[in-house]
Amino acid sequence: MRQGKVFYKDDFAGILTETDEGEYLFAYDNDYIKCFPKQPITFSMPVSDKVYQDNRLFPFFEGLIPEGWLLEIASKSWKLNQNDRMGLLLACCRNCIGAVGVIPIIDESDE
Repeated sequence: MRQGKVFYKDDFAGILTETDEGEYLFAYDNDYIKCFPKQPITFSMPVSDKVYQDNRLFPFFEGLIPEGWLLEIASKSWKLNQNDRMGLLLACCRNCIGAVGVIPIIDESDE
């Protein structure tokens, strides 16, 4: 399982998870829901206490990943397969252009 903390501007918005089965989940943080009920990270995922689920990386997060020559550089630099979309998102999207950033959650048991 891999996870990332999702921030909207400087505010912690929620957790993005890739399960061991290859499913993707996004859940808004309860404090974010209370403080920013009308400020979604994307219009396709309104602020809600429901957990968003998909069998592929959500298109919004997919759109944060570099493309073209920058994808090649990122893939080679971090030794990641270009098809490892969650790996690329966690490696490249801490300080994206725009309001949303994703910071990897390091699982201590993986080390």
